[in-house]
Amino acid sequence: MESILLSQVLSNYIFTLSIILRCFHMSYLNPVMLSYSWFLGIYPPQVKVYELRELSLKFERHLISEIINFQVLADDYSKIAFLCADRSICLHAKYGSHYSLRIPRMGRDIAYDCWSCDLICAASSPDLYRINLEQGRFLTSLNTQSPALNVVTRSKLHGLVACGGDDGAVECFDMRVRSSVGRINAVASAGDFDQEVTAVEFDGEGGYLMAVGSSGGKVLIYDLRSSLPMRVKDHMYGSPILNIKWHRTLNSEQAKLITTDNHIVRIWDPDTGEGMTSIEPTAGMINDICVFDGSGLMMLALDCSQIPSYFIPALGTAPKWCSYLENLTEEMEEGAQTTIYDDFKFLTKEDLERLNLTNLIGTNLLRAYMHGFFVDYRLYKKAQALADPFAYNAYIERRKQEKLEAERASRITIKRKLPKVNRVLAARLLENEEAENERKDEIGADTKKTSKKKKGLSIDILKDERFAAMFENKDFEVDENSAEYLALHPMAPMKQPSLVEEHFEPITEDDDQSSSDSDASAAPQSSEVDHTDGKRKSKNKSRLPRLYEVKDERHAEAFWNSASLAKEDSLPLGERVAALTNQQGAPRNTNDVKLGPGGSREISFISRNKAKYKEDEDDKKEDRHEKRRGVQSLGLKPDRSGFRGRGRGRGREGRGRGGNRGRSRGRGRW
Repeated sequence: MESILLSQVLSNYIFTLSIILRCFHMSYLNPVMLSYSWFLGIYPPQVKVYELRELSLKFERHLISEIINFQVLADDYSKIAFLCADRSICLHAKYGSHYSLRIPRMGRDIAYDCWSCDLICAASSPDLYRINLEQGRFLTSLNTQSPALNVVTRSKLHGLVACGGDDGAVECFDMRVRSSVGRINAVASAGDFDQEVTAVEFDGEGGYLMAVGSSGGKVLIYDLRSSLPMRVKDHMYGSPILNIKWHRTLNSEQAKLITTDNHIVRIWDPDTGEGMTSIEPTAGMINDICVFDGSGLMMLALDCSQIPSYFIPALGTAPKWCSYLENLTEEMEEGAQTTIYDDFKFLTKEDLERLNLTNLIGTNLLRAYMHGFFVDYRLYKKAQALADPFAYNAYIERRKQEKLEAERASRITIKRKLPKVNRVLAARLLENEEAENERKDEIGADTKKTSKKKKGLSIDILKDERFAAMFENKDFEVDENSAEYLALHPMAPMKQPSLVEEHFEPITEDDDQSSSDSDASAAPQSSEVDHTDGKRKSKNKSRLPRLYEVKDERHAEAFWNSASLAKEDSLPLGERVAALTNQQGAPRNTNDVKLGPGGSREISFISRNKAKYKEDEDDKKEDRHEKRRGVQSLGLKPDRSGFRGRGRGRGREGRGRGGNRGRSRGRGRW
């Protein structure tokens, strides 16, 4: 498909209204090729006519009532018919308002039959009102079977008049016999039985094709010789189709269909249904569209004062009055050149071995390039599916985990206030409840519900009136340091859970998952046994212990000392720096132990001479002998003959025990 360039180059400085634009129309005056642009707005109702050759405003008029639609009755601006919201039809000439008349019901659309000078009006009634402008009177109305009519159109080739009703039916009339020649339920063929017909248009070449737009946003193409649609196109917005244009230019062999709803303008091929391009304005809702015949220029009527114009070079050339658009679009166009490797995948030799495609080296299926090969992307996808048949299942599991994480993040967290009494117990119950909810989310709904007998204490006791005094009366406060509590809970945790959460962080499974993915990608194929083992491991994930990793050396030291860093971290940076400076500048003894990072210790001392060291030892020995307690302090009787003692050394009368200087055992006297 050719590159399509959309450019807004006219609306910013040519066409502007001070009101909301409702609809517009183009008229051409031959042979001098003067063209006029008609713009109709609401609140206040007014009409502006621009002469495009001069790019200037021709005149401006105001009306009493809001304009629903209008028809240009001549090639120039001399004769116009306005269908207003007060059931009136205003006829204007060059000099201004010429005549005004009223129709019985509220009008919804208007068409002009130039062969008979009849002005045909569709209203909220089953009749098509005919006003003959040559005779200046109403003619016999055309009766339809629909309860109300929404739209009416006329073919410029064979003169057939078609009207669409709010019951989804399209009925055609031959103005020569003034009777119905056919009626079909056009919307029911698309499966919409309760929708209305909002747009009808005949093609400008053969005259035997008719496009019908429904209120459900679908466009149906009918052949007048068949009651079934040739093609159905859905705008996918659900808003009613506002306008349908058959557009034929020199750039395309077949006519293009331009369909419009409140949100988007689609340009597509009626034969194949393939879309050429689409336009989605952001300034407001779309009310109408105007396409210049034989060119690629179109304008949109939006709910704003600006009138955006779009030029599509692939659809047609620029009109003669703005031929400079061709030069502007050539400068703005970005030529995107496709390369021969757009639909190929680059693979190295290791990738070919992993995908079992090494036998294709040297064939036309692989193109050697640098350190690898280019392979067709479709062949690569097939080989990848054969090499790793469980890749899709892993992708599905990963997407499920991502959705679960997203749901958990979007949950509303309820901040519960802990009671004044037994706060530790209440906090423990809340943590157990959160852990149980996480375990249920991970395991799923296949697990059996645990019975109330095995549950134990839960968070429900905080709401139970029977246990209200347990968290209000201080007499029921649990003393964890009492002997009774320690006897019932011998394995109570010594460290507070808050310190573990503060100084440690849980180890996630991202590293394990990435390593398992790399192993799976490096392996040529995975067996069914490995797949079942992987399922078994995934089921037992919840039973594995939770691992923690210390944050840094500072937190490790604080956890070893059973200290919390929350108060220190909450201080401003200036106060923390001042405290660190005071701590470093405080005087310390030589024997003080300095605490270092990571639990290290540092001690400083002063070395001395060996002689001084010996003197100090002798002084210590003398002090030890002086302080030694004697026998007199025992209060014994002074009977030296009967006292025997044990000692080492020689006695005065012989060798034996009791001597002061003896070296052997013996008996002696003091």
